[in-house]
Amino acid sequence: MLVYVKSRHGMRCWRGCTRGSLLIARLERKNGWSLAERAGEAHPIGMQRLLGEADWDADGVRDDVRDFVVESIGDTNAVLIGDDTGFLKKGTRSAGVQRQYSGTAGRTENSQIGTFLAYASRRGRALIDRELYLPKSWTDDRERCRAAGIPDDVPFATKIEHFQAMLQRALDAKVPFAWVTADEAYGQVKRLRYWLEQRAVAHVLATKVNDTVITTRGAEVRVDALVAGLARQAWKRLPAGAGAHGQRFYDWARVPIRIWWENGFGHWVLARRSLADPTEIAYYVCYGPVGTRLRDLAQVAGARWQVEECFQAAKNECGLDHYQVRRYDAWYRHITLSMAALAALTAIRAQELSKGATILDKPDSYPCPSPRSAA
Repeated sequence: MLVYVKSRHGMRCWRGCTRGSLLIARLERKNGWSLAERAGEAHPIGMQRLLGEADWDADGVRDDVRDFVVESIGDTNAVLIGDDTGFLKKGTRSAGVQRQYSGTAGRTENSQIGTFLAYASRRGRALIDRELYLPKSWTDDRERCRAAGIPDDVPFATKIEHFQAMLQRALDAKVPFAWVTADEAYGQVKRLRYWLEQRAVAHVLATKVNDTVITTRGAEVRVDALVAGLARQAWKRLPAGAGAHGQRFYDWARVPIRIWWENGFGHWVLARRSLADPTEIAYYVCYGPVGTRLRDLAQVAGARWQVEECFQAAKNECGLDHYQVRRYDAWYRHITLSMAALAALTAIRAQELSKGATILDKPDSYPCPSPRSAA
């Protein structure tokens, strides 16, 4: 299946369309050799050249993928979701690799870490931006960076800074959305919350149990202490979106915070309590229109899981983690083409649903392309 998307300059068919199409083929592994074999080529040199020496703009294609996703599933009530995922690697020469915590493995492993921005609406979800995290052990060693193709002007950047850069690109492109969400690794960073407030970007960000906020009386208190004082009647049982086994229900409550609410926006601490274990409580710092309901905040908090579903689908169906490249630019090229493949599957799914098709709403519930579609 050839994937075409719109760019600012009309219709663009990038040179990676063949590889992008093959990334959604039914192959156990989607590396250079297997993709070349599926394409009828005797050697993977063509596929490898596409990720290395070929002349095409990975960031331009990234923007095309984002525009295509918006065209396919765009919604003014959509949610932008930030998260990172690990790619287990051997050796020391792949750009950004080191022993670091990988959520994919659930432990410290030799890996690369990619930071991503996902777009989720009632019509579907897909990845629309990406950055490769480069630890200081890399950016402090420019010779090592040059050997991996990392330009001298690429500085060290935290995952928070990557998240902000991707959000800024979405804002600059006027991507339609209503909310931003992320897990506590991002949400606990107060400068990120301030950055979003300065741009009037509504958000529901998970945070750590000992995070502090300013109350309506001006006191600084921990979020868990603030929620602990709530009456039983403050908790409401609400769904947080669909899971593999139907709607996911929790008890939810919120507490207004901050002395001043400005420009029609309010501030809250949101709490989510497990039905099975009432001592298990997750906390969120929220900012949004003053008319926002508790149900709305719960839905946005629950939407965060859709980025995990994107990762699972992209890895299982689109070869996101099947690459065998070491260079910095090659990582971006492969990841971008995998994102394009996922965007194509998302568009197909949205089209099928619009026709009344029944598709199970689970992480890998993307329709498989027909054998001809990869030709």
